[in-house]
Amino acid sequence: MRPVGCPPGLEYLTQINQLLIHQKVEMVEVFFGCETNNKYMVKNTLGQQIFYVAEENDCCNRNCCGPIRSFVIHIQDNLGYEVMRLTRPLRCGSCCFPCCLQELEVQSPPGFPIGYIVQTWHPCLPKYTIQNEKKQDILKIVGPCCPWKCCSDVNFEVLSLDETASVGRISKQWAGLLKEAFSDAENFGIEFPMDLDVKMKAVLLGACFLIDFMFYEDPK
Repeated sequence: MRPVGCPPGLEYLTQINQLLIHQKVEMVEVFFGCETNNKYMVKNTLGQQIFYVAEENDCCNRNCCGPIRSFVIHIQDNLGYEVMRLTRPLRCGSCCFPCCLQELEVQSPPGFPIGYIVQTWHPCLPKYTIQNEKKQDILKIVGPCCPWKCCSDVNFEVLSLDETASVGRISKQWAGLLKEAFSDAENFGIEFPMDLDVKMKAVLLGACFLIDFMFYEDPK
């Protein structure tokens, strides 16, 4: 039985407090430098696949707009049913333009909003606000001043609205020298409380993909 308020297909998220995200290495990108649609696998801590994630985009948008490109990302369960859809409009990628910051909408098909990730302007730090389906602020995400570190993990902290209490974490995990040097395929981990609203767990998953595109999608 689906818990009250849980979107269809996201029941399993109510039972876990961690997610692992692995981006698939595309050999076309490695050898030819041509950007392809991103693909990911979302797993639990036992390494079992929960969701399959695929970007929907055209060649011109991917290769001309690069990491700031607009996209639609489809998240499917193991039976191939779409359980989430992420929509990102084309926005500016620079903190020098606070009027046109990044935003991502998380939907439950066929188009019902679950929540939003909205970039918060800051001159030095990557900051985001997690909103519910009514665009009410729920949580904050604050990253480090330098999100690019060699041979170590990079943590984006999930905080309460007043930024005084830690709620969880999105970690960009070091994938090894060869993978980091020759591809833009990344590994992430997400931690959140077991009793966190399942919709907010889904929005934090969406935030992980926005962070990946903004900071780690540059061609090697």
